[in-house]
This record gives sequence, structure tokens and C-alpha cells, in this order.
Amino acid sequence: MLIRVVLALGDRELQRGLEEQIGLAEIEVEGLTGEADSWRQVVRSCADVIVISDSMIPAPVAGGIGLLAGLPENPTIMVLQTEHSAELQAGYIAAGAHSSLYSGISRERMIKALEGTIESRRLAMMRDRLDRRGRSVPKISDFTTNSEVMQLFMNEVQLVAPSDSVLMIMGETGVGKEHLAKVIHGESPRASGPFVAVNTAALPEQLLESELFGHKQGAFTGATRSRRGAFEQAHGGTIFLDEIGEMPLHLQAKLLRVLQEYEIQPIGAEKSSWVDVRVIAATNKDLEQEVNSGNFRKDLYYRLSVIKLNIPPLRMRREDIPHLARRFVMDFKCKIGRDIRQIAEPAMAALCSYEWPGNIRELMNVIERSMLLSRSGEITMENLPSAFLYATDKNVDEPVNGNLAGNWQAKTLQHVVSLMVEHTEKEYLCRVLAEHGGSIRKTADHAGITTRSLYSKMRRYDLRKEDFKKRKR
Repeated sequence: MLIRVVLALGDRELQRGLEEQIGLAEIEVEGLTGEADSWRQVVRSCADVIVISDSMIPAPVAGGIGLLAGLPENPTIMVLQTEHSAELQAGYIAAGAHSSLYSGISRERMIKALEGTIESRRLAMMRDRLDRRGRSVPKISDFTTNSEVMQLFMNEVQLVAPSDSVLMIMGETGVGKEHLAKVIHGESPRASGPFVAVNTAALPEQLLESELFGHKQGAFTGATRSRRGAFEQAHGGTIFLDEIGEMPLHLQAKLLRVLQEYEIQPIGAEKSSWVDVRVIAATNKDLEQEVNSGNFRKDLYYRLSVIKLNIPPLRMRREDIPHLARRFVMDFKCKIGRDIRQIAEPAMAALCSYEWPGNIRELMNVIERSMLLSRSGEITMENLPSAFLYATDKNVDEPVNGNLAGNWQAKTLQHVVSLMVEHTEKEYLCRVLAEHGGSIRKTADHAGITTRSLYSKMRRYDLRKEDFKKRKR
């Protein structure tokens, strides 16, 4: 992880010596010696470690140290005393300094003390991040599935998770793109580093650049303090860029530079900084179409698409709905304080028949709502939204003779296409099962799928092999 060190010393020679010794790849050093407004810049520097001469702190010195200790970054403070006094040292530490040293000690001792201070800060930052993760950190087991299409997808995820390659996660709204990104981060060698998520569609264009790359104090009106961007915060870990298709074109160019050079330049900064991050982007847009429309850079699209992962929508893996629904019931029991233990069979059938345009997020919301409305120990049809009263009617949206009957006008093109695909798949399986007298092995061989996949599809479409034995030719 990147440690930002600010030096505000009265001795220029000492300043240069320390910069040469500690200016490593994982440490960014900024020297403020000799500048008229050095104190103001220290306060606004958003540093992790501040090394400052007591002569640079306005009187009363103890009050100035307390001000630094109370900054939002909670910086580690090392004070260099101009006088060799144990009383001063005790006073500075009592005021909030991490350590206080006499500036006249040898260069070697000072460098060793500073290196120890930086390492202490690094360990503290790592400990904080691990504590914040706790037990709620996403795991690969969250995606346990009975669906063959999802199993194939997760096999692909497990192959790419340990790498450092740029990933593009695609999928409809609510399928769990950010959750998957956290899982990939947790399964990678960067798991002990930070995971920083930025929704590029949620911020105004003027703020997004600062959010991503940071800014220096005075870079624009209102920039009263320097600010770290998300890329710097994610140093040593993973940055997740959600809704990447909404990013403005001029920021796409800056993002491309980061992906190629691994350098960022905060707004108002004179030099670039190196960052070590893995980039995972996500979108529910067709980026190829956005490229053709001129809304997305072609070179950035190719750079982001090194590996593309397309999460299957929930309606394409209905086998997982019962397991997910029961898991959410257990998750919400403590949150909402309701002792709901099960889902009634008719309600579960309705959940499995619904199209789920909002995917996993919608399922979570429906389960939470139903638990709040339930007056018994189970979720019943009465507790589900009105849309589910029609979900069990197999004929409402059933395609007939190649046309869609029912309320197809209320659906999106994507949902209509999905219904047609499902109808065609069911009709095909019925014909092949009839052709082979209900033989699972022969039907699977004919269809070019595994017997496991065939059983899964038969459960999905409520097909039984016994119903086809009498049709054997």
C-alpha cells in the first residue's frame, strides 16, 4: 500500500538526505522546507506520516501538534526538536506526536527511526483494513449453484481470479457485479490490500476526475485541502469501476493512461505518481455499440476487455432461486427481527416462475418485504407483491405458434427474446424426448449436452421422462 510522507523541516540538507533514503516505490515523499506557507500545506496535505521540525509549528507548539493529530487522516507525527530536552519530548508526545527526536542525532539513527515510524503506520493501515472486512467479506462460496450455466461461469471466475489482468464484468442490473468483484479481490493475491469501488455514473462529471485521481490544494475553487483519489487509495489492492460505460470521454483518456503506464496525475499536480492496482470494470451497457456510437473509446474498450465475464441473469438459472431465497430469509432474520423460517410451496413456485428483471437485488428486496408483511412463521402468496399472482400462470406469457400472447407489450425486448428462447428450448426437448421414448442418455447425446444439464432443464420446464415413454416410435 502507498504511504504518503510529508517532510516540513528547517534543515534543507537534512530534508534532501531523508528524501533520498526513504523515497521508495511504496512511499511518496513531499518536501515543504523553505516555503512561506509550509504549515498550511502540511495541514492540507492528507499525509499518512508527517515529519516536522518544532520550529515550523506555530505557537503554541502543543496546540499545533494536536491540530495535526486531529486531521481526518489521523496521521502519524514525528517531531524533530531543535533543543535536546526530555521535557519537550514528553510534552510533544502528550500532545499527540507518535515520536519526538532531537534533530542533532546522527543521520543513521534518524533514518532508522523514520523507517520504523513508516512501518508502524503501514501495519496499522493493514490491521484496520482486515478489521473492516470482518466476517462479511464476500467468498467464492456465495456463488454455490445448481445451474450448469452458472457452474461453467464460476469455473471461469476461479481461473482468472488469481491473475492481475484487467477484468470486465458484464451483466444486467442487479446480478451482483460488485459482489463478484469483491469475491475476485478476496481470492486474489491482493486480498490483504484495499478494495475501492467507484460508481462512475453516480458523480457529476466535475467531481469524478477528483474522485478517481485526487487533487492538490488550490487546484480549483473549493479545493482547500489536498485529496487522495480512488486509484491512490486502492494502491496494492483492487479498484472497481462500476458503470464504466457512463464515463466521460476526456476521463476515458486519463483512465487509458493509468492502464498503460500505471501512473496517475492528481488535478493541479506537477508530477505523476506510480500506483499498483488491479482494475475491474463493470457495465450493463453494450460497449461495442457505445464504441460504434462514438460514446466510448475503442482503445480503452480493448484494454478493458482483456477478460470479459458475463454474469448469467437469474431467470437463466432458476435452479438457484430456492437456495438463494432461503439464504436471504436467514440473512434478514436478524436484521428485521422476524422469526420467519420457511417459504410456503405455492410462494416458492411463484418465485421460481417470475422473470426477475431486477435479478438478485430484486429477489433480496422481495424476500425482505415479504418477511416484514408475514404474520406467521412462513412467507405465503399473500406476502408477495401482486406481480407474483400471475407468475404461476404458465400460459400468460407462453409463446404460441411463434407469437407472444398475453402482456408481452409490458416487457422489454430482452425479456421477450428470453421468453422465445425458453419456449423454443422447451419445445425442442419435448420433441427429442418423444423421439427417444424418454431416454435421458439418448436425448442428451442428441441435444449435445450432458445428462446433468438435461435433468436441470427438465426440472426447469416441469418435464418428466415417464410422460414421453408412450410416445416412443
